[in-house]
Amino acid sequence: MDLLLRGDSSFGAYRMTITDPDWQRTVTLNASENRVEDKTFIEILAPAKEAGIVTLNIDYEMWNYLPRVEWVVKIPPSMMFQPWMGSDFTNDDLMKASSIVTDYAHGIVAEENLAGYPAYKVELAPRPDAPVVWGRILAWVRQADSMPLRQEFFAEDGELTRGRRIRRGFGNQNTPAR
Repeated sequence: MDLLLRGDSSFGAYRMTITDPDWQRTVTLNASENRVEDKTFIEILAPAKEAGIVTLNIDYEMWNYLPRVEWVVKIPPSMMFQPWMGSDFTNDDLMKASSIVTDYAHGIVAEENLAGYPAYKVELAPRPDAPVVWGRILAWVRQADSMPLRQEFFAEDGELTRGRRIRRGFGNQNTPAR
């Protein structure tokens, strides 16, 4: 599942809409990742007041470039769980300092039908002493090709913090995922 979503390297142009009860804004960005070399580069393109902000991650270190003040800021470990650009993503989410493959133990807890597909319901429990954000993750994975259909993220106290369904029709059971 992790390889299908992220692969060894990727590049993408994204539009992220951040919605709060009192406001909404859209951020446009380019992002590239090289998992082999453990590098991530994200550049904000819009809105204009944030255009040019760059986030760079190499191994377990992260920096932000702020063009308005021409300043590079190293993000300390204490800031890894802070929101990125006002979104639900944390700096750790961007860095992927924790790995769902190595930092969590995996177990199939059920087989269910989700979005019209037979799926495994997989529980990911953090390994002892793993540097992870989540107390537990549930993932529904399509049986035919390991494509994720839904993920739910739980805090250490067991509260559902973030749940998301992968867009219906994402990937096709008859077409290999890229």
